[in-house]
Amino acid sequence: MWRNGPLLLAATMLFWAGNSIAGRALAGVTPPITLAFWRWTLALLLVTPLALPHLRTDGAVLVQRWRTVLALSVTGVASFGALLYVGLHQTTALNSLLMQAAIPPLILLFAWVALRERTTRWQIGGVALSLLGVLVVVSHGRPWDLLHLDLNRGDGIIFLGVVLYAVYSLILRRRPPVHPFSLLWATFLTSMVLLGPLYGWEFAGGARIHLTAPAMLGIGYVALFPSFLAYLFFNRGVELLGPGSAGHFLHLQPFFGAILAVTVLGEAFRPFHAAGLLLIAAGIGLSSFVAARLSRPPPGSP
Repeated sequence: MWRNGPLLLAATMLFWAGNSIAGRALAGVTPPITLAFWRWTLALLLVTPLALPHLRTDGAVLVQRWRTVLALSVTGVASFGALLYVGLHQTTALNSLLMQAAIPPLILLFAWVALRERTTRWQIGGVALSLLGVLVVVSHGRPWDLLHLDLNRGDGIIFLGVVLYAVYSLILRRRPPVHPFSLLWATFLTSMVLLGPLYGWEFAGGARIHLTAPAMLGIGYVALFPSFLAYLFFNRGVELLGPGSAGHFLHLQPFFGAILAVTVLGEAFRPFHAAGLLLIAAGIGLSSFVAARLSRPPPGSP
C-alpha cells in the first residue's frame, strides 16, 4: 500500500470526509479551536513512538529546514482544520463541500504559476469532469440550485483554509529529505504550539468540551484517522504522484461524505450519488492515469 499512490490518496479522502462529518457532529459539544488543538496534540502522541528512532538522524535536517516545517504547519496542518471547524459553525455542509471542491483547480493554478508545472488537456478535462461529479453530489442532482446559494462569513473562512491547503500541497514538493514519521512529528508539534495560544484564548472565554462518550470518541477519531494516518498517506501520495495529480483525488472527499451520511446517518442513497461517483471516478482516471500514460516517454528514449 505504501507504494500505491492512488490507494493511499483514496484512503486519505475517506478519512477527511469523516473529519467533516465529525466536525459538524461535535459543533455543539466541542469548541472549534479546542477540537483542532486536541486533534494535533493526540496525533503527536500517536506518532512520537514511531518518529523517535528517526529523529536522531533527521533532527539536524528539520532544524536546518525549520522555515519549510513552519510553512507546512501554518498552511496545511494547523490552519485548515481550525478554519474548517470554525466555518462549520456558521455555514451549511453543502457550502463547505463546495469550498473544498475548489482545492484541485487551485493546486493546478498555483503549480502552473509558482512552479511552472505543465498542465495538460487531460488534467484540465479530468478536473472539469470530477468537479461536475462533485456538483451533482452536493446539489442532489440539481446543479442549477447552486445559483441560489447565500455565501456567508463561514464560507469565507473555509475558503481561506482551502487556499492555504492548496499552497500546502505545493510546499510538500520541497519537503525536507527526512523520514515521513519525522516530518509528521515536526509539523504536528509545530501546529500544537501555534494553536496553543488560540486554545488558551478560547478556554479563557469560557468555551469547554462537553465530556460525553460521543465527544471523546469523536476527538479520538479526528486524532487518529484524519490527522495521523491521513497526513501520512497524503504526504506520501503527493511524493509519488505530484501535487497536480494528487489534487484530483480531493474530489472523492465530498462523495465519501455522502456515502458516510447514508451509512452512518441513515440517509437514502439516490441516483445522483451513483451519477456523481461515475463522473468523479472518470475524471480521476482521465487526469491521473491516462495523462501519465500518454506523457510517458517511449522505450529507449533518453
